[in-house]
Amino acid sequence: MGEDKNTHPFRVDDRVALVTGSSRGIGKAIAQQLARAGARVVISSRKLDACEAVRDELRREGHQAIAVACNVGTPGDLEALVAQTLDTWQRIDILVANAGVNPHYGPLLEISEEAWSKILGSNLTATLQLANRVLPQMAERGSGSMILVSSITAFAGTARLGAYAISKAAEVQLARNLAVEWGRRGIRVNAIAPGVIETDFAKALYENPKARRAIENANCIGRLGQPDDVAGLAVFLASDAARFITGQTILVDGGSTVYSPI
Repeated sequence: MGEDKNTHPFRVDDRVALVTGSSRGIGKAIAQQLARAGARVVISSRKLDACEAVRDELRREGHQAIAVACNVGTPGDLEALVAQTLDTWQRIDILVANAGVNPHYGPLLEISEEAWSKILGSNLTATLQLANRVLPQMAERGSGSMILVSSITAFAGTARLGAYAISKAAEVQLARNLAVEWGRRGIRVNAIAPGVIETDFAKALYENPKARRAIENANCIGRLGQPDDVAGLAVFLASDAARFITGQTILVDGGSTVYSPI
């Protein structure tokens, strides 16, 4: 007798998953794996054509997906994103805040006010604004999962990614606070902190062959991470298999934060 997929703790059948920054990289992989685990998925990023391409890929695989353009740094876009999702499927069960920016690579001494505001606005403020638009309707049903995509830069000082690291460290604390505020209403909130993942977003860190080798040699596994290395954890945290896990930040870094060559 076959197993009922709806009782499998690692599946998310028929749940609605909204994933920001999901037209490429880590966000795309998370959206794909959530869809393959049974979710109905909202693909969202700034460019509609890129979102539609991912939506069409998923539909060809037989999954349910819609595409909604959204610049998370624009409150009106966030409002429209949530409204269109609810208009289509009447609920949001899984929220993955993945979209992020980093327009400044260099010391904090040299960062402009505009770049600082953009990094904090898109990576932190927008995440809270999105949570405040989505979590209340989860609470009405007494269940839901939010996942924030942070970074290992949240756990160490950095010479050239300071503002980005600060925004990601604040996301870790935001996950803890939201877990406390919403936990008694059935909502779990966790964060994922990826190491260096082979995506266009992180290309500046590894595109030089020497830099790539240095990164590969500085973790336990000896390679760069891949988007699917992060996506599997996101599916787990969204599923009932993680129903007693909240307020946590889990590192996906190949062991780079524990590695020592001696």
